[in-house]
Amino acid sequence: MSANIQKVTVLSKTTWTPNLFSFTVTRPDSFKFTAGQFVRLGVNPSKLNYHQQQSSEGADEVPNEDIFRAYSIVSSPFDEVLEFFSIVIEDGAFTSELQHLQVGDELLLNTMPFGFLTLARYQKPLPKDLWLLATGTGLAPFLSMLQDLQTWQDYEHIVLAYSARSEEELAYVELINRLQSDFGELVDDPAKLIFVPIVTREPVAGALSERLPKLLVDGSLQKQAGIELDIDNAHVMLCGNPDMVEDTKETLKSLGMVMNRRGEGNIAVENYW
Repeated sequence: MSANIQKVTVLSKTTWTPNLFSFTVTRPDSFKFTAGQFVRLGVNPSKLNYHQQQSSEGADEVPNEDIFRAYSIVSSPFDEVLEFFSIVIEDGAFTSELQHLQVGDELLLNTMPFGFLTLARYQKPLPKDLWLLATGTGLAPFLSMLQDLQTWQDYEHIVLAYSARSEEELAYVELINRLQSDFGELVDDPAKLIFVPIVTREPVAGALSERLPKLLVDGSLQKQAGIELDIDNAHVMLCGNPDMVEDTKETLKSLGMVMNRRGEGNIAVENYW
């Protein structure tokens, strides 16, 4: 086993919907990461308690091999545990196994963090308005950023636009509604967090209903947020469904925004999907 691979233990599991769940694991003492980064998690199906129980009851054997996938970290860089947000992909070699997680199971963590969806990448424009645009489990890196006090110190406004197909798929809403008091109030002159829920397949009071590109083009997102999307001071981050990321990126470019390269520009995206 590589020196970068460490065993971690599942501490808790939260089921949001039949296809969405979160879980926490122990955090190795030496592991450090920046809010917004992702890691590679590994599971050996044959070692999960669920399959060991099934095997004792005569079920078919499952693979005895380590399977790794990339996962953004939900928790703050300063938390004592690591939290992850997962979707169950039917027939997916990894997530179809991960859905069977139980407290006490062991996973593998590659302790080398990856990814550049971090606020440190922004040098110009200077920080003023931060727009975090997410679908589904793409919310994870943004929750990590919003549990880092530096984010609240650096910006004036933070818009978190979170899109899901149904209201029940809007996970973590209770946490989101606490962020301003739990973190913003710990710094002087904190950013104002503006949460914009979006539900695309059923009407929900207080939520927008169109896809993010359309909401940006017709100005509905900006109107709901109560601030303009200003090329001269907006940092925009995208994470989630690859189609959303690509379409929204092109929409933002059509509005005059540019990709962030070498520290300059408005738009940053996560490409590990």
